[in-house]
Amino acid sequence: MNGTFFEPAFRYVYVEDRAAGLPQTRRILAKLPQAHVIPIRHYKDVFNRSRQDITAQSRSLALILADEPDPRVYPGAPVCQNFGNDAFYYTSTVMNCVYDCEYCYLKGMYPSANLVIFTDQSRTFAEVDRLLARGPVYLCISYDTDLAAIEPLTGFLREWYAFAQDRPGLTIEIRTKCANQALLSTLPVLSDVIWAFTLSPEKVAQRFEKKAPELERRLAAARYAASRHIPLRLCFDPMLRFPGWEEEYRKLAQMVRDELDPEQVRDISIGTFRISTQYLGQMRARQPESPLAQYPYTVCGGVASYGAKSAEMTAYMAGLLDGWMSRDRMFFWNEREE
Repeated sequence: MNGTFFEPAFRYVYVEDRAAGLPQTRRILAKLPQAHVIPIRHYKDVFNRSRQDITAQSRSLALILADEPDPRVYPGAPVCQNFGNDAFYYTSTVMNCVYDCEYCYLKGMYPSANLVIFTDQSRTFAEVDRLLARGPVYLCISYDTDLAAIEPLTGFLREWYAFAQDRPGLTIEIRTKCANQALLSTLPVLSDVIWAFTLSPEKVAQRFEKKAPELERRLAAARYAASRHIPLRLCFDPMLRFPGWEEEYRKLAQMVRDELDPEQVRDISIGTFRISTQYLGQMRARQPESPLAQYPYTVCGGVASYGAKSAEMTAYMAGLLDGWMSRDRMFFWNEREE
């Protein structure tokens, strides 16, 4: 993995019995001719087994191909920004991520670092159609993974684009750290498919976002997306609090102001690190040496965050972008959204 695009790196691929005959399963396996393919009864037999070493797994990921039961589309969680949309949903066609960000809630959510791909998207599309029959839908398709990073393996984004082209009322967000401009060049431009790039200070990217592209390459990908008139969102989320955080985020804001035209940016998202207390407990057990695990968070409603400092941090970041981006195009997560 070089942080820009997916390179086949899965030495072991587990294939669930009911997924074995699916066309997408066969296409993925054809792209991994050197992998050892192991049949399994159910993906949880591998993914949910006890006493897994997630740190070791993250160094050499295995792949699990499965057929997910319904439902496949879920209401958005309170810790996520809904960007003013009442019908706010997400779907997880992939569980876990090829990037290895130390602060990611997936560290506490799943018992394994291995990747699960649910290879039949037709039932997911059918669920979305049922929701659309009731009214407009805002759907995040890349929360529990980075779909863009593995698009050469799955082809899922192309399937979503084909689905979205004739679905009025459907807005899709693709959240990513991927810097693959070649991928962006081959996808159509749809007004209701938003690319949301997570931007972090270089110090954060180097320390906490292992395997992900560095900041400059993400900015270059965002610039390229803007040049193609792809709806573009910039996400300063999650902001992390550490000694000298103000200066690091000041430098990040200045890079953005220098390198991107605000007229080509749809909006921005600002939020601080927050995580459910359940996931935080797992993160602390699995990476106790991490400064993110050691921080004395404030807990409210089952969510650990920086508490009152969250509002200070989001206000600081917004102030750095004032004059470049109007406040009516800034979206915030803070304690009031609990």
